[in-house]
Amino acid sequence: MGHSRISTFASTRSPAPTGAGGGLLPARDLAAAWFLVVLIAVPAWVLTVGQARDMGVEPGTMGMALPLFLLLWVTMMAAMMLPSMAPVAITWVRGIGRQSSGWTRTVRTVEFVGGYLLVWTAFGLLAYAALALTGGLVDDPPTVGRWIGAVAFMLAGLYQLGPLKHICLRHCRDPMSHLVRYAGFRQPARDLRVGCHHGAYCVGCCAGLMVVLIPLGVMNVAAMAGLAVVIFVEKLWPRGPLLARVVGIAFLVLAVLAPFQDWLLPGLQGAMPSMSGT
Repeated sequence: MGHSRISTFASTRSPAPTGAGGGLLPARDLAAAWFLVVLIAVPAWVLTVGQARDMGVEPGTMGMALPLFLLLWVTMMAAMMLPSMAPVAITWVRGIGRQSSGWTRTVRTVEFVGGYLLVWTAFGLLAYAALALTGGLVDDPPTVGRWIGAVAFMLAGLYQLGPLKHICLRHCRDPMSHLVRYAGFRQPARDLRVGCHHGAYCVGCCAGLMVVLIPLGVMNVAAMAGLAVVIFVEKLWPRGPLLARVVGIAFLVLAVLAPFQDWLLPGLQGAMPSMSGT
């Protein structure tokens, strides 16, 4: 009976996502769930901001070893992405609580969260490689940083306007469809697979946005906050897809300006001479 009701809801495609007020949970449960999201996201932001203040904005990986970078990256991803992925994650975790108890519930929840962490960590490995490459190139010659920034903004803009972004964003904006599909997942490691699957779509949805951290700086708090707002609005606002396209066009404009505007490239200015000195 419950599954047929979900299927009925899923068959009706809404122009807006079933997100913050979309009926996945009763209002009282939804309020409690969002309170939990805030309790997790706020410490993640505090830790991220604290690390950013200590490290500043520098090119590349800022000298961090891979384990430390991945720890900070996963924390940053949790701070930026948790609010936007909350509707599906919260509903699935509550379903685990209704279906199991004790150690079984704990293990299933850990598996589910572990799926996200695996995907975010894999994404962090790619980010580390990209930052290490660009950090090594920015000094030889110093002006190459401007063209690295231009390419990064161009890639981000093209991704925002491309088909993969559209597919991932459409998927993330339809949490009811998520839940119907995940209900058909079978053991083994069902909850781990659900976490990996949803985490992969979340990464696919924000991958282009993360690329701009190369020119803006991976520990640039203002950039992280702005991107977090864009990620949230893209997924939960009825006109989120339009915003994604506007942001993509804006990135392409920045790609044209980047070689001539040093202020657009704080994350690439470690050894780059100022425009007035060239």
